[in-house]
Amino acid sequence: MLRTALKMAAISALVAGPACGQANVHRSAQHDFRIVPVVDGLMNPWSIAFLPGGDMLVTERPGRLRIVRKGKLLEAPVAGVPKVMARGQGGLLDIALHPNFASNHLIYLSYSKPTGDSSATTAVARGRFENDRLTGVEDVFVAVTKGAPGHFGSRLAFDKDGFLFITVGDRMVPPAGDLAAHPAQDVTNHHGTINRILDDGKVPPDNPFVGKPGARPEIWSYGHRNPQGLVIDPASGEVWASEHGPQGGDELNNIRKGLNYGWPVIGFGVNYGTGAAIHSGTHKAGMEQPAAVWVPSIGISGAMIYTGDKFPGWKGSLFVGGLAGDRLDRVTLNGQKAELTEILFRRQGRIRYVKQGPDGFIYLAIDGENKPTAVVRLEPVARR
Repeated sequence: MLRTALKMAAISALVAGPACGQANVHRSAQHDFRIVPVVDGLMNPWSIAFLPGGDMLVTERPGRLRIVRKGKLLEAPVAGVPKVMARGQGGLLDIALHPNFASNHLIYLSYSKPTGDSSATTAVARGRFENDRLTGVEDVFVAVTKGAPGHFGSRLAFDKDGFLFITVGDRMVPPAGDLAAHPAQDVTNHHGTINRILDDGKVPPDNPFVGKPGARPEIWSYGHRNPQGLVIDPASGEVWASEHGPQGGDELNNIRKGLNYGWPVIGFGVNYGTGAAIHSGTHKAGMEQPAAVWVPSIGISGAMIYTGDKFPGWKGSLFVGGLAGDRLDRVTLNGQKAELTEILFRRQGRIRYVKQGPDGFIYLAIDGENKPTAVVRLEPVARR
């Protein structure tokens, strides 16, 4: 793991740059590409979904769901979105289409749900999207958490069997005293967990903590800090989550049923500012090691596995965005192992989300920290 971290630090110096003198063209090991604006004027875009008819839906963290139609951002937000607590890192967050959206028109939204005490928790609502509005909206998951207005997790992903996976962060509960007593190490709540439910919110009977006294039956894995990227490999079914570390120690984890991923007992980061130690170490029996770690942290966010044909050399690669790092990284997967292969670019904005479009291009949501920003896409450029 230390060798992996050192290799990543070395790769950090090798950033793809302009190629062949062409404006806004970037060179990578496999492809040259251009970053093309798609739509601007968005406030804190958090996630993207593509509809069968060609429209694009974009969530804005302040609480709006927007429609992009024929390349234009419609002025009116979608009606029927649940009320959110848009404070700190909270708001309207991820969006996912039901696997059978073409016939049932169901979409899922994760959000910070107000709890009535000036706080909020991670929740997932579903509703029917028709005629540019949501109807029949109901919560299918409400996390049992409390804490500061941050680390909500909130990424959503359906697997090939139709199970919905949901990430929940540790809610910024500070590690102190007995690290093993931290709520992320306690399966009687949802702090720092990845959860698995049926599309209607019911709990699958084969979830690992079903029937265990006091445990939350939705939990699939635990010991996470703030997983803000989640993707399921369509070829292998492997579940991958990118997870914000503290100062240093961002992780990519291969998520397995019932396992403990160690936060805050083990990890590779330190306390903000002081650099003081947080963890008891980097390894401990019964706790999983990350498949890859970023030291220093890049503010790792959305994750995507590329399956399209526009960039054939990238097929099967995993992509992660960096918020603090203002960068896009490509990771090579080999079974349950992962290795950072290249940094595709830097200084293009805080990359909150990475999504493959139905056209095979790669779309990025750029989060401008409370100033209007954009969705852009990567398009291949022929090499000369």
